[in-house]
Amino acid sequence: MQHNTMSTATLQRSHPPLDHLPRPIYLRAETLPAGAGFAAHAHDWVQFLYALSGMLRVVLPVGSFVVPPRHAVWIPAGVRHQVSALGEVQFCSVYIDAALPEAGGRCRVVEMSSLGRELMVAAKALPVEYDEQARAGRLVATLLDTLADLPEAQLYLPTPSDPRLRRICEALAGNPADPRELEAWADEIHVSSRTLARLFAQETSMGFRAWRQRLRLYRALELLALLALGSSVTHIALEVGYGSSSAFIAAFKAQFGKAPGAFL
Repeated sequence: MQHNTMSTATLQRSHPPLDHLPRPIYLRAETLPAGAGFAAHAHDWVQFLYALSGMLRVVLPVGSFVVPPRHAVWIPAGVRHQVSALGEVQFCSVYIDAALPEAGGRCRVVEMSSLGRELMVAAKALPVEYDEQARAGRLVATLLDTLADLPEAQLYLPTPSDPRLRRICEALAGNPADPRELEAWADEIHVSSRTLARLFAQETSMGFRAWRQRLRLYRALELLALLALGSSVTHIALEVGYGSSSAFIAAFKAQFGKAPGAFL
C-alpha cells in the first residue's frame, strides 16, 4: 500500500551520522529532491519535522501523515518511520532529548505559527554547541515551548491491522476513485457489511466513508504538490473520485478549512 506501508522511497538518502545530541535541543536543516526519502528508521530522541517548502509523507506501521508546507509532524522517540518528498522539499528537524517534559506525546501533525517560524529561523543560526545558560539557551527553550503548544491538524490516515480491512484499504490506495460501497466490498471478501463497519470503527475510529474520503483528500494533497508539473484541480478531482471540481473543493474546504490553492 503506497500510503500505509514502510516501503522504501524511490531514492534513499542516508542521515548524516548522529550518535548523540550535541545539545538537548538540536536543529538541522536539510533538502530532499523530488522522489527522495529516508528508509524506515527510529531515533533515541523526539523529532519535530517541519516542512518549510514542499510536501512530505511520513509513514509509520500504524498509519501515515501528509505534511504540507508550513506544517510539521511530531515523532516520538523509538517510533520507526519513513520519510519521502513529494517534489523538492526544504525542511528542518528539531531533535529533542526524550527526557525533557515538553518532548512527550504522540505522533501528530501541527500547523506552524508565525512565532514558531521566526524562532526556528533564529535558532537555526546558532552554533551547534550553543551556550545553554546564555541567551541562546533561552531562545531554544522558548522555541520548544512554542512548538509544544501548536494546534493539531487533521492530517493522519490510520492503517487498520485486520487483514480484511487492509485488503480494502490497499485496493483504495491504489485507486482512490473506486466507487464501491462497503456492501460491495463485503460481498467480495465474503464477510457481512455489518462486520466490516464495526471493524472500521474499532480500528480506525472512523466509518468506511469517512476513511475513504480522507484517503481521497490526502491523495489530492499529494497531487496538488505536483501542480507545477501540469496537473489541474479538475484532473485531481476526477482522479481521486469526485465528479466535479466544485464537489472536490467543497470536500477539501470542509476537511482543511481552506480551498486547495489557499491551503498550499
